[in-house]
Amino acid sequence: MADQAHRRIRIGIDTGGTFTDVVAFDEDSGELVTTKTPSTPGNPADGFIAGIEKILGIVGAGGSDITAVSHGTTVATNKLLEGKVEALGFITTEGYEFMLEIARQSVPDGYGNSYFWVKPDRIVPADRVRTVGGRLDFTGAEIRTFDEDAAVAAARWFRDQGISTIGVCLLHAYANDGHELRMRDILRREHPEAIVSISSEVLREYREYERAMTTLVDAAVKPNVSRYVTNIQDRLHAFRDGHSTGAARNDRGPMPFYVMKSNGGVLSADEVVHQPITTVLSGPAAGALGAALIAKVAGFPRILTCDGGGTSTDVSVVLDGEPTLTTEGTVGAYPSKIPMIDVVTVGAGGGSIAWLSPEGTLKVGPHSAGADPGPLCYGKGGTQPTITDAHVTLGRIPPHLLGGEIPLDVDAARTGIAALADDLGLGFEKCATGILEISAWNQANALRQVSVKRGLDVRDFMLTTFGGSGSLLACRLVDILDLAGVVVPPNPGNVSAFGLLTVDVKNDYVQTHVAKESALDHAQVQTILDTLTERARGALDKEGFAPAEHRFQRTIDVRYVGQAYEVRVAAPDGPVDAAYVEQVADAFHTDHRQLYGYDFRGDPDQQVEWVNLRVTGIGPITRPEIPTLEKAEGDLRERAVRTQREVCFDAEQGYVTTDVLDRSALGAGDTFTGPAIVEEFGSTIPVHPGFEVVVDDWANLVIRKTQEDAR
Repeated sequence: MADQAHRRIRIGIDTGGTFTDVVAFDEDSGELVTTKTPSTPGNPADGFIAGIEKILGIVGAGGSDITAVSHGTTVATNKLLEGKVEALGFITTEGYEFMLEIARQSVPDGYGNSYFWVKPDRIVPADRVRTVGGRLDFTGAEIRTFDEDAAVAAARWFRDQGISTIGVCLLHAYANDGHELRMRDILRREHPEAIVSISSEVLREYREYERAMTTLVDAAVKPNVSRYVTNIQDRLHAFRDGHSTGAARNDRGPMPFYVMKSNGGVLSADEVVHQPITTVLSGPAAGALGAALIAKVAGFPRILTCDGGGTSTDVSVVLDGEPTLTTEGTVGAYPSKIPMIDVVTVGAGGGSIAWLSPEGTLKVGPHSAGADPGPLCYGKGGTQPTITDAHVTLGRIPPHLLGGEIPLDVDAARTGIAALADDLGLGFEKCATGILEISAWNQANALRQVSVKRGLDVRDFMLTTFGGSGSLLACRLVDILDLAGVVVPPNPGNVSAFGLLTVDVKNDYVQTHVAKESALDHAQVQTILDTLTERARGALDKEGFAPAEHRFQRTIDVRYVGQAYEVRVAAPDGPVDAAYVEQVADAFHTDHRQLYGYDFRGDPDQQVEWVNLRVTGIGPITRPEIPTLEKAEGDLRERAVRTQREVCFDAEQGYVTTDVLDRSALGAGDTFTGPAIVEEFGSTIPVHPGFEVVVDDWANLVIRKTQEDAR
């Protein structure tokens, strides 16, 4: 152990619905090691610690060798997706008590859906809303003084009702937080047990409904995220102390523990408990970043990502090596205007259940068997067939997972799908391939949402698939969307965990400042940007970054006068002057044409309007190098083909004898065509007939249609 006391191991760990994925990076040797362990939904911390123990055993290291742990968690995401929000209170400005009920007066899928749409329950029912007198205008100037007596009465009412999680959103608090700070002080005095979120700290941006919803979501997840992160942190410290020598224990301070944020950065656990809403897309964001880096190194800067897990599939788009960001995201039924990687989630994971609708049609998802009891083939009490069951009965995945660690009961899966096929009046193969076809179209529709709906041509994009089930339908997605091809990274099940090791520390700050371009006060804009930059600088100082390491990015939300929504554009550094403003306008015209197919560049009658100023503070970390792959000697078939089995790729064609290749035996430059099955520890890649695979220099499988099958 003495020889190992000076090793430096950084760990990324992503907790999914079925498996916990772990990647260890030796900062001295540059070695990357990956593994997986079953998740523990009852207490995710158990699977977390088990994953760390397993990876340390593989690399031969101890707890004292860990220099940092970065974590992607679904605690906040799952709470919102399940809609299990506990008693929550809301305090707003007098006269605005029905803000949540009115919302945006919009009906999903257009007003033709008005007859059928049932308005969902509000995150806070109207009887748990209290108002306080006092009023600011949009500049932050006080029109009516804050009503202290009403504030005290509201705080006492929530205390007496036993409601201890409260969101506060007062009108125009983005311009002046004075009234909200006084409300929080009164809550602390009158209701000290209350967990409080105020909008001026969560989202300093106008549009009161979205600001209120974002604040309430922050409050709703704060207790769960705080308990979870604190529990993990305590167990990490106990784990390192229990696996360290006395000397090592004295040499090392507290273990740095970072949590993935939705914006593509990480934040220390100490800070994330104060802004838990930033973690609502923690896991999917890490996967998108990891896939973006892998694909960019391989020469594919424009990709669509497809992260398939046990419960759902997450898709996103990457342009110039960077995942796109949005501030118009939702999680479940709740809009959240925080910056987040633009991820669309669809209930099409390996555990998604195939079921018969009341109309007698086949449906797949969004209900999932999850990790427990899981698919029928897990043999843990599952009662309904799933996507994984369809794959294993058709021979597309082996009768085991994780290299044999988890055997699968193929007969149980076959019995369940056969019963469903009888109910549908279909043959077995028709039913099983139908389940996978529906799943593929669900994923394809999600990919269209992040590409076609944003003005992008999917035919220009490669698809990067990862996650345990992400690559199983890759070839079918190429057919449906006419994609350029597929890139499957090595160890695809661990790409999200790898992504956690590539992520910088990031903090976002925003201030609404609505002004027409022609009327912009350059000095005032400069002052706001400087203030936001100082806040970001202070956060990076707290995270331990030296001033020389600090980086800052500016973005501006811009629109044409009269438009209701903005386009977020990158803004340069430097002083704000007429040339600066013109540069922002030029970027806006370009991005607007990309998104909507037109712009008003050069039209003197259509002015540009600035809305929100944003600054992101970045503390850079050392990214692991992606290793290259050597060429392999000898005949490919003799070297890599382990066995053959009968596989059904198409119900009409039936079963075909298919080579099963061991991915670890492949070398750079190897080429083969489908039908083939490529297997590795955490994933399986079915290569359909008509597709060709090339192994590139970074061990990626690059899959494209063969020349005769390509258009």
